[in-house]
Amino acid sequence: MEWETVIGLEIHAQLSTKSKIFSGASTAYGAEPNTQACAVDLGLPGVLPVLNREAVGMAVRFGLAIGAPIAPRSIFARKNYFYPDLPKGYQISQYELPVVGRGQVEIELEDGESRTIGVTRAHLEEDAGKSLHEDYHGMTGVDLNRAGTPLLEIVSEPDMRSAREAVAYMKKIHALVRYLEICDGNMQEGSFRCDANVSVRRKGTEKFGTRAEIKNLNSFRFLERAINFEVERQIDILEGGGAVVQETRLFDPDKGETRSMRSKEEANDYRYFPDPDLLPLDIEPAFIEQVRGSLPELPDEKKHRFMSDHGLSAYDAGVLTASREMAEYFEQVAAAVEGQAKLAANWVMGELAGALNREGREITDSPVSAEALGGLLRRIQDNTISGKIAKEVFEAMWAGEGDADQVIEHKGLKQITDTGAIEQVIDQVIADNPSQLEQYRSGKDKLFGFFVGQVMKRTGGKANPAQVNDLLKQKLS
Repeated sequence: MEWETVIGLEIHAQLSTKSKIFSGASTAYGAEPNTQACAVDLGLPGVLPVLNREAVGMAVRFGLAIGAPIAPRSIFARKNYFYPDLPKGYQISQYELPVVGRGQVEIELEDGESRTIGVTRAHLEEDAGKSLHEDYHGMTGVDLNRAGTPLLEIVSEPDMRSAREAVAYMKKIHALVRYLEICDGNMQEGSFRCDANVSVRRKGTEKFGTRAEIKNLNSFRFLERAINFEVERQIDILEGGGAVVQETRLFDPDKGETRSMRSKEEANDYRYFPDPDLLPLDIEPAFIEQVRGSLPELPDEKKHRFMSDHGLSAYDAGVLTASREMAEYFEQVAAAVEGQAKLAANWVMGELAGALNREGREITDSPVSAEALGGLLRRIQDNTISGKIAKEVFEAMWAGEGDADQVIEHKGLKQITDTGAIEQVIDQVIADNPSQLEQYRSGKDKLFGFFVGQVMKRTGGKANPAQVNDLLKQKLS
């Protein structure tokens, strides 16, 4: 407990433009290797880059969403280094003058605690190509389709003090770029990934420890595991009398450990200088206001509205606004059961989320639409079925057996609400269980649940539970 962890993240969000940041080549995922790299991406002699206006607009959207200033003038620079998948021998990025300045985001941890994480900057840059090692024996293949793809690099302050805070921050940025529709957030395809800068220091000291940078983490789980391993590794070195080396490391998910990749470069190693082929980026106030007018309702705003308009708890509202698609689905269901938003929330976070998780589906791929789930909940509202039977109906709907009304009709699941019919069953249950009746009346109140269960069993679970409870209380007393 005498050590404190210090974490900063550099998140790379691939912008959802149709063409690359400095060329007209396609950014579509999954094409045959090296079929989407044009002369500009390859850095062939005599070609000039032209900035993608849509990429600039997306960067501005992000900056406005985190309350950051937008630079009226920013500069593109050449970041020089040699690597096989970097055909020009340099990457076009931004260094001293980024397009987005300092901002901040609020994160909420699992225990309900909130923290503010500073964002140092966000800048535009082009992606490199991709080196492929698996399919080549003793050689490396290079696919340059990704070269020139527009990225927004979002650099945080070193404000995080645990792996769970880092994960919460990364999830918040992930949700934000998807709300803004500037990045699809697909981690498997590499559209959203991060580098984690991790160091440790004695508690109470202000000076940061020597950091290691863990590259290319493309899942929340890998981020958490990599940080936790790296923290333990550094503490072991320091407590053993050694010194942590500043370096770049990779995370091996199979072994659950980080390993050294290369010594950590400094800015001067890259010999940054303004790109002579690109003019400074001048952004007019009118353009910023145009972008501001197009901003959607953001996650925090939506969360507070769900709490005030629908009476949801902070936890429920947070879960339902974690993704734009989830929030929109919930709102459609809530509209179908007006006045019962909590019922809608419980089903979206419960039965629906559980079914999606079991099959590894996204909510946009749900076999049960928001309209269909709303129809099911209306049948609970009007006492056509009980909540318990509704779960059976939902499973049938999920399996493609029709909407709620069709399933209820086909399976004969309509709830029994006839008081006389329920009383008959209750009378029979009481008559068949004299011993339990005597024990109940002598003070064993817990047996009430036994009688409820017997009635529900004899009615095939179709009796209205509220009516069963009320009538049983009268009969048993």
